[in-house]
Amino acid sequence: MKVEFWFDFASNYSYLSVMRLRQLGQTDVAWRPFLLGPIFKDAGWNNSPFVLQKDKGAYVWQDMPRQCAKYGLPWRQPSTFPRNSLLAARIGILCEEQPWMLDFCERTMLANFADDRDIGSEQCMSEILSALGQDAEAILRAAQADDNKARLRARTEQAKAHRIFGAPTFLVGDAMFWGNDRLDDALAMALSSQQDSRKTAG
Repeated sequence: MKVEFWFDFASNYSYLSVMRLRQLGQTDVAWRPFLLGPIFKDAGWNNSPFVLQKDKGAYVWQDMPRQCAKYGLPWRQPSTFPRNSLLAARIGILCEEQPWMLDFCERTMLANFADDRDIGSEQCMSEILSALGQDAEAILRAAQADDNKARLRARTEQAKAHRIFGAPTFLVGDAMFWGNDRLDDALAMALSSQQDSRKTAG
């Protein structure tokens, strides 16, 4: 049983989890890029709670340098938050089964949270894809095609059906784990489920 990793490229705590997967040697996850904006809108918010709640936002910008130092990750507070992650999400959902998906996610997250780059721009995405040896022009064209746009909308509706309210969220079967600090618990449950399946099969 794989961990389903639901994340938004604009989410700072999703950045931590994306970057930790390789550190933990756990790169075989089911990628589930989605958009938090529609989730927040359904909750009656027109922006991230880190923006709407001043004290919560102030805490987060204290917490992120500590967390990045803990995991040995680079950090630069984005000059724009939350960034428009629509294009990155469209590319992500188009390419989520590709063997280079982790590389794409890492580079996109670093662009946003270490280099303070606009991940909503075609130029940024094109540079990342080209650096991965991919046909950036073809991928950008396919990512913005109507059928792929519909795929991302459907994914966000799936997030709502799962009652996902934030990112990162990890699903192991019907069990939900929310937040970067629950990544280890989700991985442990998935491993336990795999071991139980092997015992049953044996």
